[in-house]
Amino acid sequence: MDIAIITGSSSGLGRSYAKNLDLSQYDKVWLVARRREVLEEIASIDSKYEAVVLDIGNSEEVIAFENKIKESGVRIKLLINCAGMGKRGTLEGNEVKDTKATLDLNCTGLALMTRICIPYMMEGGGIINVSSSAAFLPQPGFNVYAASKSFVLNLSRALSYELKAKKINVTCVCSGPIATEFLKKALNDPNAEFTGIRAMCVADPDKLSVASIKANKRGRKVLVYGFMQKLLHVASKLVPTDLILWLETSVFKVNG
Repeated sequence: MDIAIITGSSSGLGRSYAKNLDLSQYDKVWLVARRREVLEEIASIDSKYEAVVLDIGNSEEVIAFENKIKESGVRIKLLINCAGMGKRGTLEGNEVKDTKATLDLNCTGLALMTRICIPYMMEGGGIINVSSSAAFLPQPGFNVYAASKSFVLNLSRALSYELKAKKINVTCVCSGPIATEFLKKALNDPNAEFTGIRAMCVADPDKLSVASIKANKRGRKVLVYGFMQKLLHVASKLVPTDLILWLETSVFKVNG
């Protein structure tokens, strides 16, 4: 069977990937996340969906996941690493467990999942790693998240060259704020909303998922999604980092 694997598929952008994937291209789509009930609800929409309960932030579970791949005898046509988390606050101000969970999920989990899947990927397949425009610069007040997404960006860029001989396209997706539950979880506030300059550039998850699937098929290594994020990307290359951080924290207060 030729399959697609989507992590973080129970909500947010991951759920949009599942919804907007062309199912005719796959025999099965494995929907990977921790919440069984939600996954099974989504999987009931189409017989090609299969719910796979797995905590990407748990290294032992991810390593054991290879057994399922072996036993199923599948070929992986597309891997979408979408599972991720972040907590706003200073490094000192955030709980140690939240810092560890962010790194375990965003960095270790993504890297292990990718490593495990690569040997079973078919030639001409693809990998989509969801990073963020936060990867371009350090972010006071969101430091571990931004650093973790920089890891995803640089890992993806390296992989795009390592896997070129296998004709596997690797695309790193860097967007700004997305209209999901992410901010509410990051702030532990069910009423949280984007404000100021961030509110002006919130991306629609359905449009973003469609754009990134197309970008991967076209062989794009990095998709910077959104006009404001493209400006930030250029600025991060041309403007001194300290000046940008001063503008963000002192003038625009986007990290406050």
